[in-house]
Amino acid sequence: MDGESENGVEGQVHHLNILAADRFHRVTPEFAADLDLALAMADAADAISMAHFRSLDLIIETKPDLTPVTEADLRTEKMLRQLLDEQRPHDSVLGEEFGVTGHASRQWIIDPIDGTKNYVRGVPVWATLIALAIDDVVVLGVVSAPALGRRWWARVGGGAWVSAFGAPATRLRVSSVRALADASLSYSDSVGWEDTLPRLAAATWRQRAYGDFWSHMLVAEGAVDISVEPADLGSYDVAALIPIVEEAGGQITAYDGGPTLTGGSAVATNKLLHADVLRLLAN
Repeated sequence: MDGESENGVEGQVHHLNILAADRFHRVTPEFAADLDLALAMADAADAISMAHFRSLDLIIETKPDLTPVTEADLRTEKMLRQLLDEQRPHDSVLGEEFGVTGHASRQWIIDPIDGTKNYVRGVPVWATLIALAIDDVVVLGVVSAPALGRRWWARVGGGAWVSAFGAPATRLRVSSVRALADASLSYSDSVGWEDTLPRLAAATWRQRAYGDFWSHMLVAEGAVDISVEPADLGSYDVAALIPIVEEAGGQITAYDGGPTLTGGSAVATNKLLHADVLRLLAN
């Protein structure tokens, strides 16, 4: 790519960073009570999802897009909506299974079980995703993966944290890897970028398909340097991931470098590699 094109990608990323920072400064700085509520919601969600995980009588249906939805998805989202109706009655809610209710600028964004295909097959890589956005700026996120024994969370200005098997929380920090040739890549599958994945794989040191939310959480932990989901993501798939990756020092955008929340895709990196990754994906 020529120098002008490279500057274009880097300029776009820099512009997005400035916009995000400006918008965050215009958001109420304290979300401690909201984060406490989100963590309590995750506790309640874990109780339902784990009770049904690997259950012999789990009821599975199919949505119009042919993706599975389980009794656990539906029960979990209904319960979370009930808690929000009691605790935050004036907020709006967007959930994967039941859509949008309310019109407030404060919106809770919920994926009751991210990784339903894993869930129905007994694979423990699935999680409940809970986020709060204000005027389309995500200010907190919780990712709870009880079958893995892990939970990640963050709020704007409060850092990103992880707890494993109930142990005291530790602060997250992305890696300091600076070269693609030294980077570890994780993704969900090859669908939607069959031509591009081989190029990114060839440019990186190690490649694994940890998949879904976990790829991005591993970036926040510094265990992986790049994670990519190129297509077909809803805002409920990505909202909770955004503050966790960013508060850990990383960067997350859509595949084309645009905003993650509405971009339909996600690319997370340790920030040092982001422009190089976007440049390669754009080729």
